[in-house]
Amino acid sequence: MSLLKILQADYARFPKDQTYSIYAPDVRFKDPLNEFQGIDRYQKMIGFIEAWFIDPKLDLHEIEQCDRKITTRWTLSWTVPLPWKPHISISGWSELEINSDDLIVSHVDYWHDSKLAVLKQVFQKQAGV
Repeated sequence: MSLLKILQADYARFPKDQTYSIYAPDVRFKDPLNEFQGIDRYQKMIGFIEAWFIDPKLDLHEIEQCDRKITTRWTLSWTVPLPWKPHISISGWSELEINSDDLIVSHVDYWHDSKLAVLKQVFQKQAGV
């Protein structure tokens, strides 16, 4: 199965049953809140999302590959486990770099909104509430 097809399937079932074998052992991950190296840390981050977020969903809008770079455009959403159950939605894109063994060596996420704008969603009154 091609790397693009694997990523499409992973996005569809996120955060469950992710295909970690497509990542290099020392993969670099970065987003507006985190930066680290290593597949073990990446697995722990996904495990945290699965354990602590309510109904996490990662909608893939676009995926394309040009040489050794894959770009995805997506929206990540979930409900925060707080009494008022705020819903968070972050849209953004990822840039994945691939080595000669077709393993992802770098995964960098970018958000369209600022960290503050995302945080404000926790305190916004939800529709229908």
